Amino acid sequence: MTDISDADLSGRTVLALVTNYGVEQDELVVPVQHLRDRGATVEIAAQQRDDVVTLVGDKDPGQKVTPSTTIDAVDASGYDLLLLPGGSINADTLRLDGKAVAITKAFANAGKPIAAICHAPWTLIEAGAVEGKRLTSYASLQTDLRNAGGDWADEAVVVDDTRGFALITSRDPDDLDAFTGAIDQVLVAASA
Repeated sequence: MTDISDADLSGRTVLALVTNYGVEQDELVVPVQHLRDRGATVEIAAQQRDDVVTLVGDKDPGQKVTPSTTIDAVDASGYDLLLLPGGSINADTLRLDGKAVAITKAFANAGKPIAAICHAPWTLIEAGAVEGKRLTSYASLQTDLRNAGGDWADEAVVVDDTRGFALITSRDPDDLDAFTGAIDQVLVAASA
């Protein structure tokens, strides 16, 4: 991929789906700030209007983030990319949220890119968006992803644009630079 570290993402809209407790702090905060710094509009949709309580390493309290909307109020057609941050508590809860799964499925079916990091691919499994895709995740999900028909790889970032939509995946917060760079690439290519 070419370096587009100063990509202008003005006019692009991104939706981040999270629960109100347990999202991995940097997997939400870093991509959201990165995208906003490049001009993208980013909405954070949580299950409730209450603040999102993030965690660091699935256990230590992180910063609170105010959501801009609720998952129930989201219309997937209004966004260019879906961001699914990790955190095992967040991801495990989100994959049981029927509306969150339906939104994820709607993005895939509409050919819109999805970016998922760490444990977030659990929601992709529930949405039927893994089969035939090459992807990565937190290492403990590799068996789940293979059982769902995915081709799991231990890489910092994997971009798979087969099956009608681009899927960007990364393993954990250490991969955030590669993850956000790949998101930039996909959004720039989509607007070209």
